[in-house]
Amino acid sequence: MGLIDSVIDSAFDAFRFKDTVFYKEDSDLQSKYDALKKLNEEYPNNEDLMSELYIVKKGLDGENEIAYQLKKAHIGMYVLRDIKLKYEDLTAQIDYVIITPVYIYYIECKNLVGNITVTDKGDFIREYVINGKKIKKGMYSPLRQVEAQREVVRKIWESNTSRIRKFFASKNFDYYRRVLVVAANQDTILNTNRAPKDIKYKVLRADALVRQMEYDINHRGNDESFDSRKSMEELAKSYLELSIKEDINYYDYYKNKYCQNSVPVNDNLKERLIELRKNRSTEMGIPAYYVFTNDELDKLVELRPKTIEELKIANILTPVKIKTHGESIIKEINVK
Repeated sequence: MGLIDSVIDSAFDAFRFKDTVFYKEDSDLQSKYDALKKLNEEYPNNEDLMSELYIVKKGLDGENEIAYQLKKAHIGMYVLRDIKLKYEDLTAQIDYVIITPVYIYYIECKNLVGNITVTDKGDFIREYVINGKKIKKGMYSPLRQVEAQREVVRKIWESNTSRIRKFFASKNFDYYRRVLVVAANQDTILNTNRAPKDIKYKVLRADALVRQMEYDINHRGNDESFDSRKSMEELAKSYLELSIKEDINYYDYYKNKYCQNSVPVNDNLKERLIELRKNRSTEMGIPAYYVFTNDELDKLVELRPKTIEELKIANILTPVKIKTHGESIIKEINVK
C-alpha cells in the first residue's frame, strides 16, 4: 500500500469510527466516596467525615456529568478517566484525557456551587451564597492547574522522543494537546465575556464540551490529517501504561485521619444497654423504665458518658437512677 493510499485509508477509518470508547473509566473519587459513605454510616456525627464526603461527592458528580456528555458524542474518541502521571519529582492528576482523531484534550473538571467569572486578566472569581449572604472571592486558576499537568506530559514526551523529532514537533505540542476547564454544575453561570481571547474558549460548561471539540475538528487546518482508530487506541494504551497505579485503602486512610477520637455506632451499645436494663429489671423486680426509659436510652447511646461525673453532667438520668444503676451503665458503655 502506497503512502497516499495509507493516508486515505486512515482518513476513512476515522470518519467511520464515531463511538466513544472509555479505555479507562474507573476513578479514585468513586473509591473515596464508597469508603467515606461507609464510614459516615458508622460515625454519623463526625463533621470532618461529612465535609469530606460532600466535597468528594461533588467531584464525583462532576466527573460523571462529563462522562455522560462524552457518551452522547458522535466524534469518535478514546477516553481515559482519572489518569495519574509522574516525571521525576513532578506529578499530574488529569481528570480526563480525551483522544480525538485530530486533537488530545486534557480536562480539569470543576463542580463548584455558585457562579464563576473570568476577568480580563484571566483571574477566576467565584460567587456563591451562604446563609443569605453573598460571598465573592478569588480562586486558584483551574486553567493554570491543567496547564501544569500538560507540562508534566510534555516532560515525559521529551524524555522519550528523539532529538530530531523533538526539534520539529515540540512547537506543535500545545496545539495538538489542548487544555479545557469544564464547569460540571448545571446551575453554574459561567461568565467569560471579558476573559482574554486565549482563555475564553478554554473554559466552558459540561453541556458545551462536545460542541467545542466538534468545532475544533471541523475548523482544523487544511494540513491537519485524521488519525486512524488504531493510532488513537495506541495512544490511549500508552497513556494507560504511563499512568501510576496506586493501591490505597481509603477506608483505613479516612478512618485514621478523621475517626481516631470517634466511637462507631455499630458496636451494639444500644442492644447491650437494653439487655442490661432487662437483667436489672428482673433481678430487682422493678419495671424496665425504672432503670431508664427509651428516651434516656437513646441519649445514653448518643452521648456515651464514660464516668459517673460525665453521666451527672449529661443530665440524662435522675440522681436516684444514677445512684442505683450508674456504675453498671458506665461499665457497659466502656466495654471495648
